[in-house]
Amino acid sequence: EVQLVESGGGLVQPGGSLRLSCEASGFTFGSAAMSWVRQAPGKGLERVSSISSGGGNTYYADSVKGRFTISRDSAKNMLYLQMSSLKPEDTAVYYCSLGWAVYTPRGQGTRVTVSS
Repeated sequence: EVQLVESGGGLVQPGGSLRLSCEASGFTFGSAAMSWVRQAPGKGLERVSSISSGGGNTYYADSVKGRFTISRDSAKNMLYLQMSSLKPEDTAVYYCSLGWAVYTPRGQGTRVTVSS
């Protein structure tokens, strides 16, 4: 059974930073592309970033390019999203998902609130 458990969300001031983590299990993590997606209040799911199985290819939405960095540690079955220069519009529930450009399966999410 695929399990994805996100953590690291919280309340942060504009301009601040957060690092999200996703612990994966139930599949061969090292062979899978992974993604971060988010859902802002009242809006649909948005793909934020993706990383290939080997980590050599990445994708970033234009809205986060230059501010967010996706990474993975396949030895630990962990996916990360380093977020910096956070803006109020980054407020959302962030999910990790299994795949390159897909929203499911995904975890339960971790909430990020950017507010002063």
